[in-house]
Amino acid sequence: MRSEVSVQQHEQVAEISPNVYGHFAEHLGRCIYGGLWVGDDDRVPTEDGIRLDTVDLLRDLDMPVLRWPGGCFADDYDWTDGVGPREERPTRRNMFWTQGRRDLPEEPNTFGTDEFVRLCELLDTEPYLAVNVGNGSPDDAADWVEYCNYDGGTELAERRRDNGSDDPHGVKYWGVGNENWGCGGRFSPEAYAEQFRRYATYLRGSNGMLSERDMELIACGHIEGDWNREFLDELADCADWVEGPYDLMEHMSVHRYYEAGGDTDFDDEQYYRLLARSRKVAADVDDLVEALSVYAPDNDISVIVDEWGVWHPEATNTNGLEQEHTVRDAISAAGVLDDLNARADVVSMANIAQTVNVLQCLVQTDEESAWATPTYHVYDLYKPHMGATALDTVVDGETRDVEDEPFDVPLVSASASERDGDIYVTLSNRSLDDSDPVEVTLTDGEASVVDAEALFAGDAVDEYSTADNAETFAAEEIEVEDHGDGTFLVEAPASSVVGLTLRQ
Repeated sequence: MRSEVSVQQHEQVAEISPNVYGHFAEHLGRCIYGGLWVGDDDRVPTEDGIRLDTVDLLRDLDMPVLRWPGGCFADDYDWTDGVGPREERPTRRNMFWTQGRRDLPEEPNTFGTDEFVRLCELLDTEPYLAVNVGNGSPDDAADWVEYCNYDGGTELAERRRDNGSDDPHGVKYWGVGNENWGCGGRFSPEAYAEQFRRYATYLRGSNGMLSERDMELIACGHIEGDWNREFLDELADCADWVEGPYDLMEHMSVHRYYEAGGDTDFDDEQYYRLLARSRKVAADVDDLVEALSVYAPDNDISVIVDEWGVWHPEATNTNGLEQEHTVRDAISAAGVLDDLNARADVVSMANIAQTVNVLQCLVQTDEESAWATPTYHVYDLYKPHMGATALDTVVDGETRDVEDEPFDVPLVSASASERDGDIYVTLSNRSLDDSDPVEVTLTDGEASVVDAEALFAGDAVDEYSTADNAETFAAEEIEVEDHGDGTFLVEAPASSVVGLTLRQ
């Protein structure tokens, strides 16, 4: 077979927000404790209790934004438990991860707001805080803003200074709840609209008085039924702001997990089924964009996919949601990132779940070392897209139908972007069996190949990362035939991901 990828250079989509390559860390399993934070444990290098081997890997990705503390954990989290002298912080059970479960660890609160902000400083990344709407209050949320962002002399600002942070944290992104249709309170869309209005009012009020930086609020959306439309409709009815109800938010979020078969035990049909289901992420974005176009057509509200990724059956509460991380998972992530790049005009952020050790993580750790997963290498390969201008990319190739799935699987996925005369193209050959000579064409004519790399050439799709083999998944240089007039031929190995830099 032969596929064609046409990069439409005169059809610019929008700048790809670096935040599309964002991340998510929740207090469950070994994501925080053991993965990002080890305290006084001297078996690995640390700074202020934070694991530096993990930080070094994540820093190399130019990590743009990190969401914390959840997830469902945030829906039962009191931020005041996690500030102040660590020896005085209370130990708690979290309703969703430890409540009533003797086999799960309790929350020591040794990693809290100030530790999280310190982690973000080490990573040079923006913090994104998820406010507790589940069993919290607007007053609690406003206090958290004041603690983080106020530069004055109030008790909360002085408490932050006493805790070691003289300067305000300047947190920009605030999620008003998490999965409020489920663990975040089981609200109806109408009830959540009422809660969102209250929280946004107090958060906006605190920010207007307190913060030196702009605040951006994220409303919680859903992927089922008419939930988003009913929320937006009710928000219009219950809000009485002269600016209009939709000025209460800058973004609205959706979550999407997908699976097919086991983490390493799957057949060919399940391999393609996982890829078919990964296409639902883009469909969720499109559905939310449509709802916003109806109910808030004059507002510049963007979409955030602040939880997404593969969630295999092996990842359960009892094992801290850990699973093996295979080439198949990484190939699915590449396709999702291509879809998000193509929607750069409407998607402002995406946060893969989760950063370390949990679900589709990018880094794994043990007590002595940290290493990259195959998905990490996809993010590394896709870095040139961050902040570049997305270009319309047309793929002409074969597809694979998957029984009982709403989406088929294009055997080649691709996206392209431009910056300062360089065109960056990513493409995946998702066929299990055949290498694919992919013809890449630039509509503006001749260019030269600056760089060409491939991931997973020769790797089986069920291979997964360990401390011993992590380096074997790194990108390798490949040859590209330059046919002149902006046409290039790439021999993409079966189940591989390719990155090309072309200069005009």
